[in-house]
Amino acid sequence: MNRNTTFWIFGALQALTLGFIVYFVLQPSGIGNDTRIMLSILFPLFFLIMEYLTYSKR
Repeated sequence: MNRNTTFWIFGALQALTLGFIVYFVLQPSGIGNDTRIMLSILFPLFFLIMEYLTYSKR
């Protein structure tokens, strides 16, 4: 297994975990469900893209 495959496997797992955490942490707040879903998708996706850009510079 090469480094690129390993990055995508663990990067996807990290993004999914972060998305679930953001979704469930924002549940007790007064934020609507649509906003919680958008934040739980966009924040981990942005984080994964930034990690990939950093990782690909090596």
